[in-house]
Formats: sequence, C-alpha cells, structure tokens
Amino acid sequence: MPADPQRSVTSKPPRGSGTSAVEVRRSSRRRRTVSAYREGDRTIVLIPARMSEAEEQRWVTVMLDKLAAQESKRVLGDSALTERAQRLSEQYFGGRARPASVRWVTNQNTRWGSCTPSEGSIRLSHRLQGMPEYVVDYVLVHELAHLLVPGHGPRFWRLLEAYPRTERARGYLEGVVAAGRLPHLPAACEE
Repeated sequence: MPADPQRSVTSKPPRGSGTSAVEVRRSSRRRRTVSAYREGDRTIVLIPARMSEAEEQRWVTVMLDKLAAQESKRVLGDSALTERAQRLSEQYFGGRARPASVRWVTNQNTRWGSCTPSEGSIRLSHRLQGMPEYVVDYVLVHELAHLLVPGHGPRFWRLLEAYPRTERARGYLEGVVAAGRLPHLPAACEE
C-alpha cells in the first residue's frame, strides 16, 4: 500500500488496451466501489486506498475491459468502420492493407468476418456489434491481413502477431461460440 493513500499513479496500461495511460486515484473515503472513466486518451480508475497493488492491477484490467465493452456498444456505422480499418491498417501494417469497402452484414451467421481480396471488400458480421472493442479490432485486423496474404498459412499468422490482443480476442470469440452450443435449460420450476 502506498505511503500516501491520496496519491495518483500514472502508469502504462495493460498491453493492447488501446489507452495510452492509466491514472489510478486512491481515496480513503472510498470503501468498496471501483469506477473508471476516460479523460482524453487517459483512463482514470478510482479505487479505495486500502487496496493492495495486486487488487489494483486486477481492477484496472477489469475496468479497462468494462469501458471497452461500453464503448463498443455505441455501434459504428459503415463509414466509421471503414475509418477504423484504415487506422488499424496504418498501425499494424504500415497502411499496406487498403480495403475498398468495409461494412456490417447480417447474412454471416457462421463467420465473424470475410474478405474478398480481389475486390478489396471486408464484411463483418452484425453479431460482433456490442462486443468489446479489442474483439472487433481483432476481426478487422484479421480481414485486413487477408488483403495482404489470402490464406491462413504461416505468413498470415506472422502478420497477425502485430496485434497484441490476438489471443485474448480469439479466446473471447471461442467462448461466444462455445456458449452458443450449451444446452438451454428451462427456467427453474417452482416446487
């Protein structure tokens, strides 16, 4: 625990969080609650002063994920999705992946996204809307990589190594698929 519980700590965010800095503010008046908000490109996390450093780190991760989920629920239109794809191409592929079109579609129920390299078109399933931002970004980066390498060979996967949250996003999507396969139990019967 820090010597001064009122102090603010600015640190690097967890890798791939999409935030340039995280500021943790401890409060002796705060007893149980943790909250967070964005302030420009910085995330402010408010925690009780008595929290250990391990609890702080856990809560910072939880709150960054919550904020990302809230932000991704603000559904992007096709033009915003295209701009996002262009930014991701610049960030991870030096701008080499140049899609002609990027849009949401409602006819993809078994795929998260698809790409037609010859046309330069990328389509994302509407099922991604409302998922955390890093998951949507992963699918966009995946499809952008197909503009550079059509198949799923070693060269393709090396390109995806540039995106730091690849494994986490893939795990999230696998969890969504697995949850869809679970049996739907009827509501509990009253006895």
